[in-house]
Amino acid sequence: MNITVFNDLEKLYKKAADTFIDLSKKSIEKHNRFVVALSGGSSPKAIFSLLATPEYAEQIEWNKVYFFWVDERWVPLDDEKSNARMTFETLLDKVPVNKDQIFPMYQNGTEPEKFAEVYEQQIRNVLGDEGIFDFILLGMGDDGHTASLFPGEAILNENQKWVDAYYLKSQEMFRITLTAPLINKAENILAVAFGESKKHALNEVLNGEYNPALYPMQLINKKESFQFFTDEKAKG
Repeated sequence: MNITVFNDLEKLYKKAADTFIDLSKKSIEKHNRFVVALSGGSSPKAIFSLLATPEYAEQIEWNKVYFFWVDERWVPLDDEKSNARMTFETLLDKVPVNKDQIFPMYQNGTEPEKFAEVYEQQIRNVLGDEGIFDFILLGMGDDGHTASLFPGEAILNENQKWVDAYYLKSQEMFRITLTAPLINKAENILAVAFGESKKHALNEVLNGEYNPALYPMQLINKKESFQFFTDEKAKG
């Protein structure tokens, strides 16, 4: 794992956007496409907004980018809680992406558990049975969760499914998420977490005993291609 600590969040956002561009070029040169899975939240929102600006957008071959999501609240796409809605508003509606290469993690009239099976098949249709994303963008919550892999939930032990959905009692709603084994297959992973509120969890994830039931981010393999962007307030 490569950890980069920033003293300015604007620099962090720019480095993340630069990383997206660099990996897109390498992936497209290698196999003529760039398949990504994105997260929601405030930090990805800032990164997406930057990628939508002409300076960045003009460097990306958008017609060769495929968009999936890491996780989602089971809400309609026009709901303000939807990660997909945020991504469309900040990025996808502003760049020339092929709409049939965008795979939101929601479908009207379908049960979340059933759609998890559908979503896994959509991934397989694009990536084949290896299921290796070119790039996955992760966040981390104050409690050490990533994607919808929350502390103490059975989803943390899933090692067969690529996608799963479950009812999260603490939020009184269904969540749908990529599982840790699928995330760990990715060619490149970037996790972004910053701010004083993340300090305790980040320290435990990076330096504490291995206890993914309490700090699920520890499930993500710390391989060389895993980058972690944070700031001085979180890193301490």
